[in-house]
Amino acid sequence: MTARLADIAAQAGVSKATVSRVLNGVGGVASGTRDSVLAALDALGYEHPSRQRRAELVGLVTPELDNPIFPAMAQVMAQALTRQGYTPVLATQTPGGSTEDELTEMLVGRGVCGIIFVSGLHADTSADTGRYDRLHEQHVPFVLVNGFSPGIDAPFVSPDDRAAMRLAVAHLAELGHRRIGLAVGPGRFVPVRRKIEGFLGGVQEQLGLSAGESEDLVEHSLFSLEGGQAAAAALIGRGCTAVVCASDMMALGAVRAARQQGLRVPGDISVVGYDDSPLIAFTDPPLTTIRQPVRSMGQVAVDALLEEMAGTAPPRTEFVFMPELVVRGSTAAGPRAGEPLRGTASA
Repeated sequence: MTARLADIAAQAGVSKATVSRVLNGVGGVASGTRDSVLAALDALGYEHPSRQRRAELVGLVTPELDNPIFPAMAQVMAQALTRQGYTPVLATQTPGGSTEDELTEMLVGRGVCGIIFVSGLHADTSADTGRYDRLHEQHVPFVLVNGFSPGIDAPFVSPDDRAAMRLAVAHLAELGHRRIGLAVGPGRFVPVRRKIEGFLGGVQEQLGLSAGESEDLVEHSLFSLEGGQAAAAALIGRGCTAVVCASDMMALGAVRAARQQGLRVPGDISVVGYDDSPLIAFTDPPLTTIRQPVRSMGQVAVDALLEEMAGTAPPRTEFVFMPELVVRGSTAAGPRAGEPLRGTASA
């Protein structure tokens, strides 16, 4: 086999590793290079490799699926891949389950053509980016969604988190809220840092707050219903009449926190979510939220990966998508100056 690889590589003018990838149906080889290897097979009298099903596999690595935005994103990308003749393989991280590195190793072991990572370790500023360098060494194309790192050589796809927070703050300020809080996740994540930057800029611009005053309106917690509940309770305790949340799940927790204190949403406390997850329009009250352009982001992530796999690498940059404010029933006019919050329990 080694002699065979060497002969084909010499005939095609490529490396033995490239020949191996073509023979095994692994992605990451330019179409022109693949044609050269196949021509070398013809010249040397070897049969062409049969197309293997594993060569059609593309990995989708996502966080837990409790947050509806992740299965929604995976569905969009899976549909786009299927239309192009690929078979998506969903690999999901779960608490206490497989890590991103373990899932990646499993996918590479199955010979995937490429991988799309959604909100993975690339978004964690404390994580080692060397794991992505190793993927390059293994000639596995990949695209990263939601979380930019200048140290990683890959296409990125992200929503404009800064603009999203400015939209939310402007909406609440127009409703008359003068004390607006932000409930976000741990500060080591790139999307969290961007949301904070957008929020601070928004409240300083819209409400005329100082840097110190605005920073006191940011509360870190977990990206969960319980995390949103804890963060909102703290912000309400600081006199906030409106809370912007980093996810719809956190926003539902904020609604719960308000009601536990006998406050009405939106009568006493306004709440804004982030994502516009499926079914979020049917909560009580229907949630005002920032809609991520999931379909556009998912399609561009797939298009970028297909270009990577074809050997025509797209720009090593970040494709940034503008989110949209969707106003529903969880936001209303803020209390008049000096008016205390009412402690009337919600029905």
